[in-house]
Amino acid sequence: MLTGEARSYLSVLAVLNPARWQDLIAHYGLDDRLDSEQQKHQLEKILLEKITHQTSEFPGYAKIRRVAVIHESWNIENGLLTPTLKLKRAKVLEKYKAEIDKLYIGH
Repeated sequence: MLTGEARSYLSVLAVLNPARWQDLIAHYGLDDRLDSEQQKHQLEKILLEKITHQTSEFPGYAKIRRVAVIHESWNIENGLLTPTLKLKRAKVLEKYKAEIDKLYIGH
């Protein structure tokens, strides 16, 4: 989910597909528990590079500057998706407020 309304830049909350997660940690030699801040930072850097590559032709104001990895899937049961599988942005923003605020510390 893209965030950044009324902020100085755009960020992403990324929920990883479990199968792709396993591929990613195997490819980059990461620990699947992500115990350390260094491991988390490395994963966020990898994801940001992938996002930057995919959005390289976007104008500067539309570029993604930070990524936060969310390990909980978003689904109907936890109230983050509607029955038609649309994202409930307000609920996501509320639930992950602390993570989003960390993305903008110092800006």
